[in-house]
Amino acid sequence: MPALHKTAVLNAVGLTPALLGPHTPRLKAFADAGRVAPVGHVLPAVTTTVQSTYLTGTPPAGHGAVANGWLFRDELEVKFWRQSNRLVQRPKIWDVARAADPKFTCANLFWWYAMYSGSDYTVTPRPMYPADGRKLPDVWTNPPRLRDELQRELGQFPLFHFWGPATSVKVTEWIAEAAVRVDRAYDPTLSLVYLPHLDYVLQKVGPDPEKAAKDLRELDAVCGKLIDHFEGRGARVVVLSEYGIEPVSKPVDINRVLRRAGLIAVREELGRELLDPGQCAAFAAADHQVAHVYVNDPARVPEVKALLETVDGIERVLDADGKRAAGLDHERSGELVAVAAPGAWFTYYYWLDDAREPDFARAVDIHRKPGYDPVELFLDPGLSMVKGRIAWTLLRKKLGFRTQMKVIPTDPTLVKGSHGRPPASPNVGPLVMTRQAELLPTPVGGGGSGAGMAGEVAATDVFGLILRHLGVVVPPTTVP
Repeated sequence: MPALHKTAVLNAVGLTPALLGPHTPRLKAFADAGRVAPVGHVLPAVTTTVQSTYLTGTPPAGHGAVANGWLFRDELEVKFWRQSNRLVQRPKIWDVARAADPKFTCANLFWWYAMYSGSDYTVTPRPMYPADGRKLPDVWTNPPRLRDELQRELGQFPLFHFWGPATSVKVTEWIAEAAVRVDRAYDPTLSLVYLPHLDYVLQKVGPDPEKAAKDLRELDAVCGKLIDHFEGRGARVVVLSEYGIEPVSKPVDINRVLRRAGLIAVREELGRELLDPGQCAAFAAADHQVAHVYVNDPARVPEVKALLETVDGIERVLDADGKRAAGLDHERSGELVAVAAPGAWFTYYYWLDDAREPDFARAVDIHRKPGYDPVELFLDPGLSMVKGRIAWTLLRKKLGFRTQMKVIPTDPTLVKGSHGRPPASPNVGPLVMTRQAELLPTPVGGGGSGAGMAGEVAATDVFGLILRHLGVVVPPTTVP
């Protein structure tokens, strides 16, 4: 077969057609030189779910990544942000492409479920957690020597700029530079590059291009450098996003609703309350604008559904039939799935008395919280001398003292953007852009292969679109 086309996919999370404009001159020029298409909705539109759909060509019911985290039913524990590729239950795009051409190679720069996959070259975040309580920035790589090589050349991975109150473009720049170095060293056929900067900024300030003007320019500069690099090496470049950020002003404390109804169980540890999933009659694993609701007694599902349907801020509650229609009928999903109304999102909060909140509530602690917490993006405005507190805590940690960084508020009204539910229009939803306009659907209203907004690309067909850029022809019966 003919040699495959070298291809790079730049995943600029949070980018939408509405954000292309004066603050993104490089991306706008790239779009104008090719074609832009809206990408269809995945429920839930969250990182690991959408990326798994793009990389397998199947909905969540097929690949099993139903959320950023879920109840592991064999352990009865909620776990978010796991990293093993074995959690994804379908072959990935690199498996399919390699089967078509054994010479194919792939570099995965920070797309999720990266560890222990069939990707040839991998870089993904993996902090160190020494026994003294510290959290140290680090990455996991394949081959293992890449870990030291990249951090020697680029500096230590800036973990604390990835997530939390200090989030900034530094992480996106580090990932982009790592992608360039991996490409120069190994020349992979396909490079998958995750660029997260807009995602977290827009959750803090909302999807207003003027409020995010500086951050849009920063992302645009990174994308421009990557486009120049990859096109300079003869690659086809695809610019992609996973979802748009919707303005929100209504947090919904779904677990507090369930607790007041007597359905939530907690256990006490040192005067603090911890959610006890295995003892709960029902609880929700909240994930942005979607919540998976686990009900331990099937006979009580109608009762819980009826209760949630009365809650202001919940648009709909999917039962077995609803999950099937949405492509979410997988055993990892809750018995019910709640979808927030426009402008609303779900908190994970389950305690009713702040004096008994868990010790991780006011810390950046993505693995212990039984749900996603975007309030981790903020410093508590009620704390005095907060930067001094942070410096003192860091000093104590360096001296070997066990101590906690408790500087995060529990005020969900600070959050101004969220995602997960269907976008209000294609203009504020995910997009895909390419100079290979002929590989996208015909523009709405007809037309040839020039610039313009193309017809919608189904989320499950992003898989096929990337393969078409590579030049991989896979018979429909062999596509997972």
